[in-house]
Amino acid sequence: MILSPKDRITTPQAAVIVINFILGSGILTLPRTTSEKVHTPDGWISVILGGLIAMMAGVIMVKLGQQFPEKTFYQYSHEIVGKWMGVLLSLLIICYFLVTTGFQLRSMAEVVDYLLLEGTPIWAIMMIFMWVGLYLIIGGINPIARLFEIILPITIFLFLVVVFMSFKIFEIDNLRPVLGEGTIPVLKGVKTTALAFSGPEIMLLLLPFMNQPKKAVKAVIVGVSIPLIFYVITIVMVIGALSIDGVVTRTWPTLDLIRSFEVSGLIFERFESLLLVIWVMQMFTTFTISYYAAALGLAQLSKKNIHPFMYGLLPLIYIISMTPKNINDLFKFGDMYSNVALFLFGLLPPLLLIISRVKKKNYEANT
Repeated sequence: MILSPKDRITTPQAAVIVINFILGSGILTLPRTTSEKVHTPDGWISVILGGLIAMMAGVIMVKLGQQFPEKTFYQYSHEIVGKWMGVLLSLLIICYFLVTTGFQLRSMAEVVDYLLLEGTPIWAIMMIFMWVGLYLIIGGINPIARLFEIILPITIFLFLVVVFMSFKIFEIDNLRPVLGEGTIPVLKGVKTTALAFSGPEIMLLLLPFMNQPKKAVKAVIVGVSIPLIFYVITIVMVIGALSIDGVVTRTWPTLDLIRSFEVSGLIFERFESLLLVIWVMQMFTTFTISYYAAALGLAQLSKKNIHPFMYGLLPLIYIISMTPKNINDLFKFGDMYSNVALFLFGLLPPLLLIISRVKKKNYEANT
């Protein structure tokens, strides 16, 4: 695949894309989903373990991609497992990115409807995001990366300001005792937390766009580490303020934390609007990069121009996003595709890496 200079991204940009991909809607719901599994205040340990697993999976995906420089997964998969199996795997990953796109689009619309535009039809909110997302990805990977570089520092600053202001209602006793019921509850939550780090899989497609693909391991480690810190801070603050019993009964516990306190005397006395702004931006970044990844896959499989696929996928993304009937269906929908991600990106890349290295050794031995 021949890329023009404008299609190249730097190592920090690759890391920023991974960070933004991971930080979608998960941070708004992770305290609840983790607490439902763990049932103790030790969910933050599960988050750390899940992050380390995601980091290892990301490194394996990078090592797989480095076997085939200048090619995305869609282009090299058939070299490992044959033409038809390669096409099938590529189609599965395209479907995964499409479902991710639809899920993030609906999540954005639900959060905006819940806190900002109550009573506005969901489809009307989604249409705005869909057309803005299309406008962005038409420019290719470079403008996507530059926008993400603008959004991430704003996200980090506002998130830290808002979360640490909640210290006034934080109770350390809500996090005690540490490992009071042993390690079994913690291990029960690892799968849920590991799935919250879905995002390193974008490295399967980013390597040929990088100026220095040899530094891709560094990019993925940094890309997972920053969300790991975010998630640990979030779950500690939310459980510390609301308690385990309070967290499991709330749909968006992180938002409820921010709504449960106010600081008088400032321009803003309530801060959920700030958190809403940054997390709508974060969900938008996940939406756009997964949208681009799906369109790129169809374009490379068919060896056609990518732009018709960008336009053609819009109706399909809308249908996917409207499939869940309500918020509970949306969460079930998210759980379902997250379990698929466990197979696609947890089991498949190590297997393909082993096969490719065995094939390479056999080839070298025969020549």
